[in-house]
Amino acid sequence: MAEFDETFDWIVVGSGAGSMSSALLMKQAGKSCVILEKAQWVGGTTCKSGGVMWIPNNRFMEPGEDSTEKGIQYLDSVVADGPDTPGTSHERRLTYVVEAPKMLDFIISQGVQLERGSTFWPDYYDEHPGGVKTSRTVTALPFDKNELGKDWASKLRQGFLEMPVKLDDGMKLQFMKHSWEIKKTFFKIAAKVVIGKLTGKRWVTAGAALQGRMLKAVLDKRAADVRVNSPVTEVIVENGKALGVVTVKDGKPWRIGANLGVLMNSGGFSQNQAMRDKYMPGTRKEWSNGIETDEGEMHVELERKGAVLAQMDQMVGFQMSEAPGWDTDYVKPGTQGTTGKPHAIQVDQTGVRYLNEGGSYEEFCENMLIRNRTVPAIPSWAIMDQQFMDEYAVAGKGTAKKNMANWLASGWMRKADSVEALAEAIKVPPAALKATVDRWNGFVRGGKDEDFHRGERAYDNWLGDPFFKDGPNQCMGTIEKGPFYAIPIVPGDVGTYGGVVCDCDSRVLQADGTPIEGLYACGVATASPMGRVYPGAGASVGPSMTFGWIAAKHAAGLGNQIG
Repeated sequence: MAEFDETFDWIVVGSGAGSMSSALLMKQAGKSCVILEKAQWVGGTTCKSGGVMWIPNNRFMEPGEDSTEKGIQYLDSVVADGPDTPGTSHERRLTYVVEAPKMLDFIISQGVQLERGSTFWPDYYDEHPGGVKTSRTVTALPFDKNELGKDWASKLRQGFLEMPVKLDDGMKLQFMKHSWEIKKTFFKIAAKVVIGKLTGKRWVTAGAALQGRMLKAVLDKRAADVRVNSPVTEVIVENGKALGVVTVKDGKPWRIGANLGVLMNSGGFSQNQAMRDKYMPGTRKEWSNGIETDEGEMHVELERKGAVLAQMDQMVGFQMSEAPGWDTDYVKPGTQGTTGKPHAIQVDQTGVRYLNEGGSYEEFCENMLIRNRTVPAIPSWAIMDQQFMDEYAVAGKGTAKKNMANWLASGWMRKADSVEALAEAIKVPPAALKATVDRWNGFVRGGKDEDFHRGERAYDNWLGDPFFKDGPNQCMGTIEKGPFYAIPIVPGDVGTYGGVVCDCDSRVLQADGTPIEGLYACGVATASPMGRVYPGAGASVGPSMTFGWIAAKHAAGLGNQIG
């Protein structure tokens, strides 16, 4: 029989959003909890992300705007069931649609301040039955880290947007010159930044705001003993039951027992190149926005203890470019907002367009990897003209007016007076690229992308320019005004999307379909309940929080008593 140095009712490995929601539930149930975080900071990948939750039929939506029926209709329409997607099923998706709004209500009841992410942030496949063209997104209000107190404020992982700005407002600022309303928003944000600096505020938004607020709720309610620098090296399983873990304390192995169970919310394997080469060849850890501790060791450990790994070739793709400074950037230069704008397309190394440049970033990168199996497509090339450069920022690196000389000098951006000359600069067949651009311009003038249907989704247009009037929609514009430009695009990601297979109660399953007693998992440590699809903004954070909460409910024997 295992012996332990200390014991809690509930052990949580990792400190992402699902960890916090499960701890708060266990506190409500009167149980003790410890959260063991490998890194020196709390918050996991959630903290670095947009912190968006995709939650159908949530409390912030208008009456009649959504329903349980519409939510499951949409997921069943876009998510395929099959032997290669054991992480998902109709039952598991339905569990999410039913339980996610309840989880949200519970979290808000614990003092976590949230709001609708936007009134217009469409589902990624909004044309499917049950799809919503408004928004199912939920985000946290901006948060002052000082509310955590001096010690804990310094332990919250850095966010990608550390300003007092709502995420939705921040995304609109790129169109400031077209709207007095957006200009007013900018000046309000600027004033708040100045006032914050004068008064010592330490504002964060997006994922850091969500995790800051979740951490504050956990600390205020004493819901968990949160420990940083506490990697888990082993899950202790005896006679088919998880009894505890081996972690590190004061540099030495430390055994912690669990009366009710262990929740694995340990993240993915985005920073483990050997695992990437095995499961998703053609991708690189350097292109990932996953956090430095995402090394997959718990995937290996859980498989060793009888769990089944699945959907391991999946990642939450996020196309990026090796722009100047990319290797030291905290957030890699994403290009979704580049190729999705008017006057831009993407081609492979033969000069051929092969995808819808708008739409889901996960699908975009998957298409790039699939294309690369038969035609060189990594890197691909974003092709733009002067109309684009006069109007839009490039890869999050600012506008051409300020940065063009540096971009060209670095060799990252290529420029030429004609499409054919640009093709030669990027070593693409000139005739092929010219034919591709001409075909695109014909689609724009004809009002329809006959190859890939760009602009037919509300989400495609959301990625475009709401003030653009010279094309058939908000994301299609001609490429005809020289000079012409190109930048390389590669399949980056915000994290991996495969892991252990779980049931509707978040229990980790063995090959025969039976659960390992007392062992639960959520987040990207699992084979996603969304299968091989990313249905909307926040389709990682929302399920992590919900299935972490469900795991705690099941382990505590609460059933439907809460929510």
